[in-house]
Amino acid sequence: MSDSPDLTAFIAGLPKAELHVHHVGSASPRIVAELAARHPAAGVPSDPEELARYFTFTDFAHFVQIYLSVVDLIRNAEDVRLLTYEIARDMAHQSIRYAELTVTPYSSTKRGIPDGAFLEAIEDARVSAERELGVVLRWTFDIPGEAGLAAAEETTRIATEMAPEGLVSFGLGGPEIGVPRPQFKPYFDRAIATGLHSVPHAGETTGPGTVWDALTSLRAERIGHGTSAAQDPRLLEHLAERNIPLEVCPTSNIATRAVESLESHPIGEMVKAGVLVTINSDDPPMFGTDLNTEYAIAARLLGLDAPGIAALARNAVRASYMDDAGKARLSEEIDSHLAAWQREG
Repeated sequence: MSDSPDLTAFIAGLPKAELHVHHVGSASPRIVAELAARHPAAGVPSDPEELARYFTFTDFAHFVQIYLSVVDLIRNAEDVRLLTYEIARDMAHQSIRYAELTVTPYSSTKRGIPDGAFLEAIEDARVSAERELGVVLRWTFDIPGEAGLAAAEETTRIATEMAPEGLVSFGLGGPEIGVPRPQFKPYFDRAIATGLHSVPHAGETTGPGTVWDALTSLRAERIGHGTSAAQDPRLLEHLAERNIPLEVCPTSNIATRAVESLESHPIGEMVKAGVLVTINSDDPPMFGTDLNTEYAIAARLLGLDAPGIAALARNAVRASYMDDAGKARLSEEIDSHLAAWQREG
């Protein structure tokens, strides 16, 4: 249904919130080209067409390799500020009003960017993006799981002791295989004690046991991906009963081979079980997608019309960590967009 030009236009203008989107992973070819031109020795193409070819992955390991080459382009606070602000500009073009951007401070601090300068750069970009572009950014600071407990300690220290104003939640990303969730419990406990929400990745490339671990050990309030939850009816029931949302990223799941095809994606089973599903883009330019495209895919897989798509957008608002006034404003904006669409139709 979502392939119709009418619904494509409806989605394009639909005010949206996004809850699962990575900072570096949102660097579009336009942004990467600018960073590559600043740092030509890095060997990343600065021509947008060459970059499109560069961003073609063979598997998850290759994706990680390319991702890290882009991380390596972010060498100083000015690069961090440019990346963050320009991501907000790309979001504004998609009618994204609010985003919880997953940021990995450890990736920058271990490359020599001082933690204070890093935080100042993202906060300056956040304030400017809201004032100039109308996009509200909030941060999820995540532990890169593959970097081990030293990265967990550094991430937790920055999140709890430096606590930038835009920070709302604490996450865990990177590969799941060989990176058990329970080892990060002490770090999540510290973050939660300071008022941060727990939003780890789980069940993307591993089974439902990883999701259970995230719920029990890390006290997850939302689950990043949770794709394999559909393999465990009891887990789906638990998520639905406890109102624990899933951050679903359809194209990402295909690109990383977490799911074989869009047609076999378990989003329908999640919705049928009563789980609060939100639609997200993960690392959009790297996967050749954006949030509007993900909404169109979800609408097709779920057989949604415009009111159904608007309900998906409201799910993200409901599952977000916006304040009540912000949730009310954005929900009203979604309702107004739908009402105007129905009047014109």
